[in-house]
Amino acid sequence: MAKKNRGRAPEPRPEAAAKAATLKDLLPAELVDRLKNQASDMRAEQERVREEERQRAEEARKAEQKRNESSMEYLLENSSMDWKSYK
Repeated sequence: MAKKNRGRAPEPRPEAAAKAATLKDLLPAELVDRLKNQASDMRAEQERVREEERQRAEEARKAEQKRNESSMEYLLENSSMDWKSYK
């Protein structure tokens, strides 16, 4: 029987690390910076659009609530019909 190597980690191959080039390594630095800036601008624009949509929805909800509060039909439907507790 052969001895098993326990506790020894396999050594990384130096040529495997040299072959693994990423796109970031291949592109010029100013192009990478420009792409990062563009990505952050796009994220900021998306956040602004989401905030505007949230504000519009909040305004619509408030307008609907105001309409409902002034509608006698809505108030009658949503009021408690237990008038004995108010005597």
